[in-house]
Formats: sequence, structure tokens, C-alpha cells
Amino acid sequence: MWIENLIGSLAALLTTIAFIPQVWKVLRTHNTRAISLPMYVLFTTGVFFWLVYGVMIQSWPAIVANTLTLVLAGFVILYKLRYR
Repeated sequence: MWIENLIGSLAALLTTIAFIPQVWKVLRTHNTRAISLPMYVLFTTGVFFWLVYGVMIQSWPAIVANTLTLVLAGFVILYKLRYR
């Protein structure tokens, strides 16, 4: 069972930190014109449901990763709405 948790934790870590460059760029430039709002809304909604699922099955990698991803993607959405 430890290998499944390791693989899940690595996947969660990589997919979560993948959003950091986008957030950093938005923070620096305030440029969100190339970002698709519908894509981010759909993605963020999906992440929210993955978080709920993680809570339901008590999976800490899923809970932590999806909480962080939800915050990062939500931040991009807020900037997209603010700096159209």
C-alpha cells in the first residue's frame, strides 16, 4: 500500500506545483488575456469535487493537493476577472 501512496503523493505534488509558474506570471505581469476563463472555471470546479472526494475517502494527498490547487487556480480566476 505504501507504493500507491507514494505514487499518489508524487502525482499530487507535481500537478499542484505545475500551477505555480502561471500564478507567478499573473502576479508579475497582471496579464491574463491569454488565459481561458471557461477552462479555469471548469477546471477549478473539477478540483473542488476532487477535494470533496478526497475528504470522503480520507486521502491526505488528495486533500492537500486539491486544496492548494483550488487556491492557486482560484487566484488565477480572480486575477482574470480583475484584469480582463
